[in-house]
Order: sequence, then structure tokens, then C-alpha cells
Amino acid sequence: MNFHAPESGRPHPSGIGQAVLRKEDTALVRGQGRFTDDIDLPNQAHAVMVRSHHAHGVIRRIDTDAARGMPGVLAVYTGADLADYGTLKPAVKFPNRDGSEMRQPPRPALPTDKVRFVGDPIACVVAETVQQAKDAAEAVVAEINPLPVVTETSAAIRSGAPLLYDEAPDNLALDYHYGDADKVAAALARAYHVTKVTLVNSRVVVNAMEPRSAIGTYDDAGWTLRSGSQGVMGMKRMLMDILGEPADKVHVLTFNVGGSFGMKAAVYPEYVCILHAARALGRPVKWTDERSGSFVSDNHGRAQVQTAELALDGQGRFLALRLTGYADLGAYLGAMAPQPPTLNIVRNAASLYRTPLIEVSTKCVLTNTTFVSPYRGAGRPEGNYFMERVIDVAAAEMGIDRVELRRRNQIKPSELPYKAASGATYDSGDFPAVMKRALELADWKGFRARKRESRKRSKLRGIGVGCYLEVTAPANKEMGGIRFEADGTVTILTGTLDYGQGHASPFAQVLGEKLGIPFDRIRLVQGDSDQLLAGGGTGGSRSMMNSGAAIVEAAAKVIEQGKAIASIELEAAVADIEFTDGRFVVAGTDRAIGIIALADLIRGGLELPADVPHSLDVSHVSDGVPAAFPNGCHVAEVEIDPETGISEVLKYTSVNDFGTVINPLLVEGQVHGGVVQGIGQALTEHTVYDADGQLLSGSYMDYALPRAGHAPEFIVVNHPVPAKTNPLGVKGCGEAGCAGGLASVMNAVVDALSEYGIRHIDMPATPKRVWEAIQEAKRRQAA
Repeated sequence: MNFHAPESGRPHPSGIGQAVLRKEDTALVRGQGRFTDDIDLPNQAHAVMVRSHHAHGVIRRIDTDAARGMPGVLAVYTGADLADYGTLKPAVKFPNRDGSEMRQPPRPALPTDKVRFVGDPIACVVAETVQQAKDAAEAVVAEINPLPVVTETSAAIRSGAPLLYDEAPDNLALDYHYGDADKVAAALARAYHVTKVTLVNSRVVVNAMEPRSAIGTYDDAGWTLRSGSQGVMGMKRMLMDILGEPADKVHVLTFNVGGSFGMKAAVYPEYVCILHAARALGRPVKWTDERSGSFVSDNHGRAQVQTAELALDGQGRFLALRLTGYADLGAYLGAMAPQPPTLNIVRNAASLYRTPLIEVSTKCVLTNTTFVSPYRGAGRPEGNYFMERVIDVAAAEMGIDRVELRRRNQIKPSELPYKAASGATYDSGDFPAVMKRALELADWKGFRARKRESRKRSKLRGIGVGCYLEVTAPANKEMGGIRFEADGTVTILTGTLDYGQGHASPFAQVLGEKLGIPFDRIRLVQGDSDQLLAGGGTGGSRSMMNSGAAIVEAAAKVIEQGKAIASIELEAAVADIEFTDGRFVVAGTDRAIGIIALADLIRGGLELPADVPHSLDVSHVSDGVPAAFPNGCHVAEVEIDPETGISEVLKYTSVNDFGTVINPLLVEGQVHGGVVQGIGQALTEHTVYDADGQLLSGSYMDYALPRAGHAPEFIVVNHPVPAKTNPLGVKGCGEAGCAGGLASVMNAVVDALSEYGIRHIDMPATPKRVWEAIQEAKRRQAA
């Protein structure tokens, strides 16, 4: 019998709430990351896609003869070669307003009938080298009879508009409706004041740092896809459906991912092409996109137009919100495409205000443009933007201070839990206190002096507030695996996936807190579908809620198993074993054994009765936790040069309630990134198609991503009110920057322009648009 001294504690503070550095950063900054394009397999071939130059047209013939005869070419595939595979389908469905089914035109990996947008893949060339494949791709001749093109939603649903699909009359995929139309209409009719404003939430190109890349292999064990993703289990399920194969025949691997923001979550046509090629050729096939291809083939984001009507009583209290508009789905239905402009608008537009009634009517329309699917927030920033802009316009129309109007309508802590008109029940928060703190930190009261100083320099200065409340993604089954390794490390296995967020550190902080395992001994596996039992992937700001809950539950099982095993080693009853600070202790004694030491003993052959667990390892699947409600208040301050129309964000303040903050350093980084993406959409990024469906802003010479110089001085403060719906009390932070950024920046721009009588300008507020708005306002004033 051997008794064991306690193991030493953690070498540095690394528990919940500590600003611990990201585990992966050292490797990444040294160029030691492993992205898909870094991988080269033995005997690997290379694929290049042939894309349509027409936005709409009938495919008459695709001549591949010349390409097949070129040096190094192994194969050229067209739609006919892939006809036996399933189609790419939307993962979510909603009924139409009349109860009928949403229209779902099929999308094969390669079309055989028509092309429907510029960039539509029509052939796949496979060769020994990338350059040989590129040369051969140029030799593929596509005979396409052009058809009329429609790129705007309002034009696409008009009578006589060019039809993309026979099965989608009027190019309407979904006529969505939520709410009691009669009650909302009655509220609007009896209202003291109704504000009505049409708002554009502009189309954006995702532009992840790492272009999409994938390698397909096939052998006796089945198919393997190596690619960037947001969750290997979701990618596996989609591939199983397309390939018609059972789970044990499909393997997905994801390594480091250089950004996604929703775009890499689903299967793309290229993946089906290279998997087919791998089976047909009996060798690995690799494909990596180039930036010019990414602009047209990666899903775009946002692309909504909504007319917002806000009904208010004489005291400025909200009576109802009605949103009526259009969503541009592009040429095909993306995996999650119908949800952001429909259900997610319902869930998020009411925000943190007492809004008794809400109605959302969105026509989801097909156009000859790149398909639209989730982009950071996926309806959450859009819904909050629509609400925050209509509040500012209503305040101006009614002569009520915009902050006061918000204050009158914010849900108070005493009213929680609060059943919103969306059907969600908010469990926690202190919305008035968050806004109050944000205004104080932004020095809202001192703004007039700063505005006078700007005027002396012939500049316009504006300040804008953007409150937000998000409804995160709902519960999903999530793995919480814990494995004790022979080298003394511990591996967490879970089905979310880090594509830039830095999961390894906060997950290790949670496990370290629960099991007392040193931070630097904890590893993370998320990107191997063969090692996972379940996983919902990363999206909707739910990773820490779902994986965190799964880890907490799995840790409890480890402790339960460990007590039974430790009771044998320490010769005590199970009921007398306590677990504290990483040790199993016989209550009231100094007899103890550390959890890592116990794992080593088990591995070394510790004799255990049959009715006692024989390992500390756990493979647990959690049912998941309900959605949470991160919220906050952002304040942006801008300065505009009226001679050029250039807008600059000078200062940015945000106070956020993310519930329990696991790692404040990572939280601040998430807010910074989301805000800058919001600034980009608000001020610089402009997606432009011409009448023929050509993407005019298809490169960084034409599409203005925000740069470091656009990033303002940031103040980020946490005001945590822990959630009551998950064991960690977390709420999610990944999309908050966009949700607060769009509204606060655009409200600040309009505030700066208000001295010209301008009450609204649509994003992107580019220099040209701002300058033209000023000139038009001057003409009106002079008339």
C-alpha cells in the first residue's frame, strides 16, 4: 500500500476568469501552423475548377477534348460524371406564409442544365501539377446560350423577370411570415406615432484570411476529406448524404483554419469533385482556391432590405415592430441560407426592449449572384441594426432624446425572466446598467465640446449608440470527451471547432478549474470525426456554452469514476473519498492521490475489481444547453470631412454582458474583430454587380476591406450577469462586435450628417455616398 503526496498546483494563474494567452499562438506566429494547403500527400494530384463567365445561360456543350489531351492531365469531369451523387441541400427549412413547403431547387456539384451566376463551377480538371491543371482549364470550351440576368431582389420577383428555376415561380424560394398580422396592424393604427424607414443591410464578401482548400482521398476504408470547416461532424453528415455512404465510410479532418465567419461550415461543389476524382483515379486529389475564385464562389453574407415600422404611444413606449422586406439568397440555397433573414430576425430584432408585438415578413429571393449564407452573426447583427436605426429615426421624429427613448423601453432587471414577442424568454441581464456604464465611459455628456472642436476644423462630428441583444444558437448534442494520455497530458475531445477563436485555452481553463489539471498539460481535439461521437460545430456564439457544459459534465463523470478507483488505492470507502484541487482525499486524513498519478497507476496495471471503473477516461455526449442572451451597449464617435465624404471612427466604447467571462483577453479580441468587421460593412465594403451579373468588386483593388488604420481607439468593458441556463453561466461573445458595431457606427454617421437635415443613409456609407448625400441636402436647403 502506497500513499501519495499531493501534486503541485498550477504553475501560474490559469483558471476561469484569467487572461491566459492562446495556446496556439506561438506556433502560428512562427509559421508552424498546419493549414489544409500546407498538407501534401504522396502521389497527390491537383484540381482546378472551370467556372462560368456567364451569370445565366443554358449549357449546350462543354468541350473537354483539348484539355484531356494536354500534358499531365489525368481527367476532366463535368456534371454528367457526377450525376450519381446527391445534391447540396439546405440544412434548415421553413414553411411559407400559406403553410406550403419552401421551394428547394436542387444544386448538383456541377450543373448540367444551366449556369446561374458568374463563378458557377461547370468542370473540374485534374492534373499532375497545379499549373498543368490551370493550363488545361483554359482549354475547356463551354458553349452557353446566354439568358437574361436579374441581380436585384426587387426586380427578381416582378412579373416577367428571368426565372432561375422552373420550380421556383417568381424566383421566390420562401415567403416567410411570423407574428399576428391583425394585432400588429391594430397596434400601428392606434399608435400615437409610427416611424417607417426602409433599411439596407448590404451584401458583403466574406474574405477569410485563408482561402478554401481541400484534399480528397479514397481507399478500402472509405472517403476522407481534409478541409477547413466549422465542425467535422456537420461536414461529415452532409457528405454522407451526398455520397450515399454510412458513417463508418466517411472521415473528415480539419486542421488550423484561417477564418470562416460562417462561410466554411458547409460542403461546397469542389469537395464532391475531388472526392469523385480520388476514387476514380485511385490517388489523393488536392484543390486550393485563389482569391479571385473566393470572391465569386465562397458564400456572401447579409444582403437584406427591410422596411421597419415602429409604433409608439404618446410617451414613446413601443407598441409594435413590423419588418417587411426581401432577402437575396443568390443563385442557390446555401446550407443555412433561409434562417438569417427569417427566424434569426424574429429572435433578435426585438432586442432588449419591451416590444409587445413583432411581425416579420421576408421574401427570400433567388438572383443571378453568388449564393448568400451565414456571415458573422447570421441575422443577429441585422436584426439589431434594424431596431436600433428605427429607434434613432423615431426619436428624431418625435423630438425625444434617443438615449431617453431607449431607456424608457428597456426591460428592467425586475422584469426578468421576460417572455419576448419572439417567443424567447430572457433569463438574465441588467440592460439599463450596461447602457449607463457605456455612456459614462464614452463621455456622452462631453460630446458637444468635442463636436465644437471638430467644427473649428470644418469637420462634422457624430456620436451613435447601438444597444443589442443576441439570441445564440440553440442546444445541440455535444461531445465532452476526456482522455488521460500516457505522457501525462490530458486530451479534451469536443465537436466544436476553432477557426480562429482560440478554443484550446478557455476549454483548458474550464477543465483545469474542475479537475485541478495543470493548464499546460491539457490538449484539445476537435478536428477528427473518427475520434468524436457528436458535435454541433462552431457557430451562433455557442461554443463555450455547449462544449463548456459538455466538459463540465464529463469532468463530473471523471470525478465519480476516480472516487471509485481511488477508494481501492487508498483503502477507503467510496463515500469517504473527496475530490479537491486535483486530488482524491480520504476525508479527515492526509491520505490522498493526485488525479494524474492515479491515471498513471491505472495505466501501470493497478488491480481493480470488476465492478469498479477501469479508467478515468470519459466519452460523454451532452444534450446541450438552451440559447443564451449576450447583450451590450456600444458607442461610436465619428468625424466626417464634408469636402470629401470620408468618415473616420475616432473612438469606440463597448460594455458587454457575456455572462461569466472565461478568458477576458480572448473576449476582448473577439469584440475588436467583430467591431472592425462592422466598421467595414458600415463604411467601406461595397459589393457591386453590373447589369450582366458580373461582380465588379471582385478583387482587393475594388472591394475595400477595413485596414488597421480604420480601427479606432477601443474601450471594452465586461459587465457580467451570469446566465442561469448553463453550468458555467456563459453567454457567448463571438458575434457581439458586429451586432453593436453596425448600429452604433451608422447611427453616429447619421448624427454627424443631421445638421444637414439627413435622417438616414444606407450602408456602406462610402465617401461617394456621404458626399452625394451632403450635396443633395445642400440643394434642398437652398431650394
